[in-house]
Amino acid sequence: MPGDVVITPLTKRRPTGELYTRVPRVQELLAELTTLERKQLIARAAISNRTDPAYIPSECLVYFIRASRNDNSEAWFERLYKVLAERVLRALPREGNADGQTASRTKLAIRDKAFGRFVEFLSHDRTVGSEKLDYFEVRFDGAVASLRRDAQEQAWRDENRSAPLEYDRETGELSEEVERAAGSFDLTDQLEIDDPDYQSRLEAAIDTLPGEQMRIIEMLRQEIPIDSKDPEVVTISRTLGKSEKTIRTYRDKAFATLRDALKGDYQ
Repeated sequence: MPGDVVITPLTKRRPTGELYTRVPRVQELLAELTTLERKQLIARAAISNRTDPAYIPSECLVYFIRASRNDNSEAWFERLYKVLAERVLRALPREGNADGQTASRTKLAIRDKAFGRFVEFLSHDRTVGSEKLDYFEVRFDGAVASLRRDAQEQAWRDENRSAPLEYDRETGELSEEVERAAGSFDLTDQLEIDDPDYQSRLEAAIDTLPGEQMRIIEMLRQEIPIDSKDPEVVTISRTLGKSEKTIRTYRDKAFATLRDALKGDYQ
């Protein structure tokens, strides 16, 4: 029975010390999929339509490809890897433009850097075991989005662009894309959603934020104001030693990241 199958738990811990956990839907599906023959599993893995009842979430594929390191069959690993790699690449900038013109070097650099980083995580996990893929089993879309953002920032730095990726460091003005994404994400509303699965994904997404953004989000959760005219009031701006505009910029970048990480399979 699927309920009798033992699924290897994740080992990565949050800053609070709690272990990362898969969402219940994925955990239950893993127990079911483990009972399938390999050819059946591969057949279902090939389904790309997320609305298909037989579709296998990418979080599950990551589990099986990690588990294959205990198996002596390279052929099995290669078949799983091919499917998973295609899913990662579909989430990255395309090599060509819609009008058929030559792709920009920036897009190609982002695609190569993000995919290369994923392959690096996978290779390290396959040889000695690693926690770096744990988040991919919790929130695959969010994990790939994080790789894409890191690669995007690195690509812009490598090209010595004068304008930063998402906001102007001199004026503090956000790009329209970030403003739109941040404006549709209300942290208070998200924290009040009565769904344990969603809350687990939200916590995991917050853990992936850059240190300063994470600190701002945690202080907002504690209802600490960004700024105040009262010098006696503890504020985020005073605590971090940054201007109100800078704090709001970091907050909105964090909101945009969280919103991006939480969209996908489980909306």
